[in-house]
Amino acid sequence: MSDLAVVTDGTFAVVGLVLGLINMGVNHCPNDGCFARNEVTPYLGLSVGDLVFQEDSVGEEIYIRKQTGMARGPFQFTYGASITDEGGLWVGIGNTTTYTTPNNRWFAQFHSMPGLYARGGEEDLGGPIEWRSGIELGYQNREGVRIGLGADHRSNAGIYSDNPGIETVHFRVSIPMK
Repeated sequence: MSDLAVVTDGTFAVVGLVLGLINMGVNHCPNDGCFARNEVTPYLGLSVGDLVFQEDSVGEEIYIRKQTGMARGPFQFTYGASITDEGGLWVGIGNTTTYTTPNNRWFAQFHSMPGLYARGGEEDLGGPIEWRSGIELGYQNREGVRIGLGADHRSNAGIYSDNPGIETVHFRVSIPMK
C-alpha cells in the first residue's frame, strides 16, 4: 500500500468529521442549533488529477463538484461527478467542511461523499458503491475564487470482499456562485 493510500484511506474523512463536530459544538450549537440550516457561499469547482493505484500512476481524472449554498452546522451539502481517461465514472453526494484563516485567504477543506462507481477500463475497486474522502489546501483571492491542491481516496469501506481503493492527487479551481 502506498504512503498516499495510508494517509487518505478514510483518515481525512474521520479528521474532517471530528473537526466538524468540534466546530459545530463551539460555533453552531450555542447560537442557532447544532444542525441548524445556514446559508453559505456556493462553489462550482473543476479539478484535474493523477490517479494512483497501489503506488503506480494509472491515469488522469477530471472532476466537477458543486458545493451548494446550504449547510447544516458546518457541513455544506455537496455533489460531484468524475470521469477518468480510462472511462471510469464516479457520481456522489455528501458534505464538505471548510476552515479558513482569519483573513479568509487560506483554507483547508475536508470532504466525505458516498457515491456510485462504474469501472470503465480502470482498476476494479470491488463494487459499485464507493466512498470518496479527502483534503484540499489552498488560497482564496479577494473575489472568493479558490485555488487548491488536494488528495482523496475512493474505496468501498470494506462492504465488498475486495477493497483495493484508488487515490487522486488533484489541482482544483472553485468559483463562487453568488
